[in-house]
Amino acid sequence: MLKIIIGNRAYSSWSMRGWLAVKQSGEEFEELVVPMFNAEWEERREGDEFAPGGGKVPILWDGECVVWDSLAILEFLAERVGRDRYWPEAIDARAMARSMAADMHSGFASLRRELPMNVRRSYPPQQLSDAVRQDVDRILQVWAQARARFGGTGMFLFGDWSAADIMFAPVVTRFITYGVPVPNFAAIYMKAVLSHPDVAEWIDKAQDEPWVIEAYEGENPS
Repeated sequence: MLKIIIGNRAYSSWSMRGWLAVKQSGEEFEELVVPMFNAEWEERREGDEFAPGGGKVPILWDGECVVWDSLAILEFLAERVGRDRYWPEAIDARAMARSMAADMHSGFASLRRELPMNVRRSYPPQQLSDAVRQDVDRILQVWAQARARFGGTGMFLFGDWSAADIMFAPVVTRFITYGVPVPNFAAIYMKAVLSHPDVAEWIDKAQDEPWVIEAYEGENPS
């Protein structure tokens, strides 16, 4: 059986992506939630289960086979159960979805740094830095392009739920947490993401976690 090790649901955006990818596979799996940055965190990171990934979450085990990094986990599962479960069928749509997923994987550093994920909190809208504003504008731009070109009658970026939506789901939660203003098309898309049963399950389970990381709390976390 697959086993995924994740960090706090409230805060770990990469864990959310990896977990959503496993859920999308439709396969049974075991999950282990490891609270980040507590007294046992460093010791756990040096253990055998974490070592292949350099002590980072998420990390996926399939017997003796190990995969770390959310995008690698997603691709491993796509090969295992079929790429059409994760990527659009049309080659041009699939190319754009892959580009967007890779862009999310490697970019938007200011958004990550200044608006850390916290699915348990909702703050009044705040002034965004120029760097974060640029990240937000770019995200909205690619969302609009995907919806206009490939959204069709579906609710998600490429019509049906896909790897691109999985990669951007934590961004949706950030926009909600910090009251980031978005145009109507984006608000409709974000509502669809939050209503997806896998996303709703993740957020619901996060509410019951006992752990608090103070650096990710407060109206101006840093």
